[in-house]
Amino acid sequence: MIALLNVAFALLAGLMMTRLFNKGHLPDVTAFLVAGVLIGPFCLGRLGVPGLGFPTYEDVAALGVLSNVAMGFIAFSIGNEFRLENLRKTGRQALIIGVLQALAACLLVDLALLGFHVLRPDLLSVPAAITLGAIATATAPAATLMVVRQYKAKGELTSLLLPIVALDDAVGLVAFAVSFGIARALLSGAVSLVSVLVEPLVEILCSLLLGAAAGSVLTKLETMFHSNTNRTSMTIAFVFLTVALSSVRFTLGSVNFGFSPLLVCMMLGTMFCNYSPLSDDLMGRADRWSQPLLAVFFVVSGAELQLEVFAHPMLVLMGLVYILARSLGKYFGAYFSARAVGCSENVVRHLGVTLLPQAGVALGMCVTARSLGETDGSLVRNIILFSVLIYELIGPLMTKEALKAAGEITEKPKEIIERRAVALQAAQPKELAERYNARRRRHK
Repeated sequence: MIALLNVAFALLAGLMMTRLFNKGHLPDVTAFLVAGVLIGPFCLGRLGVPGLGFPTYEDVAALGVLSNVAMGFIAFSIGNEFRLENLRKTGRQALIIGVLQALAACLLVDLALLGFHVLRPDLLSVPAAITLGAIATATAPAATLMVVRQYKAKGELTSLLLPIVALDDAVGLVAFAVSFGIARALLSGAVSLVSVLVEPLVEILCSLLLGAAAGSVLTKLETMFHSNTNRTSMTIAFVFLTVALSSVRFTLGSVNFGFSPLLVCMMLGTMFCNYSPLSDDLMGRADRWSQPLLAVFFVVSGAELQLEVFAHPMLVLMGLVYILARSLGKYFGAYFSARAVGCSENVVRHLGVTLLPQAGVALGMCVTARSLGETDGSLVRNIILFSVLIYELIGPLMTKEALKAAGEITEKPKEIIERRAVALQAAQPKELAERYNARRRRHK
């Protein structure tokens, strides 16, 4: 019961916050995140009233299954960007930019934090520095997709952005596995080729195969139904199914691997949109169904942010170094690679800014980084928590402004919105009068 109350309160708090933020023309994502912070353990949750906010992080974690499902729907929607007709136009550009900007962020963060290690080896170790460099590759697809949906962004930049954000997951998995393998080798003195290269590649391959198989089955099952309502229900069921299957892990000999939920659901969406003739309508229906779920996801994400990281000045300093280096890597990596593959000046100038948000994937990598030890694992998590707090609050706004500057978002002027509201109010009495006169004429 308490969990249901928390879900209802989180959704209501997020929706009410959007009314306040819309007056400042801020994205809904930012409103949901701020609402989450306000009802989280550091604010309203401190009152300890059941169902009125989240008193502890355990209460937030209890809604983890909703977050996993929401990420599944986000990845499923991004799979729609990998239609073959679109890939023929932008596939090469998206692949090159996606890889190069991720590696540029990794390299710059590595260099900046290794420089910090030289100055203060007592605070930051080499294994922690290179692990943070790998985590820097990840971009948050959820915030980006929500901004694109809210403002109905459309154009060359948007067409490139969503596939690049999706590719970040695959590039990030490989970069993290290699860097984390090296970090563990530095701590233990033994390098394992299996953990550095084999396991991440097997995980990516298995994720793509599972998603492709699920997409093929879904496409065939859809033909058994003639109602779009039933077809939509089938599509939603398969997203739930693939998220559940993605949690399974295997051990074959010395190789430990599992599935990436983002890659599996993204491949499910890719197969479905390319082979089902009704995919446009059905994916649109699934998107509309998942909107409240995504709102709860972002509110819960805001409640997860731990504000105590601000209490440690040196941690804040390391976090700022990480944020600055990653931002420069993302921006200039996207800038020069987009120019190299012949993108328009709009894309070259604004793409890097849209790649700054960071959240779920990075936090997932932090869980793995705990095996570096209590000191290094805790340090990595706290730095990423600090950066996620900053990126998630300002990242969606920067994404919106970049898309707007590129001419791919056209907001309605305030005067037009107000004029429509006045016209609607004026039309209602007129409608009532016409109905009254019509009734009088019939009676006569």
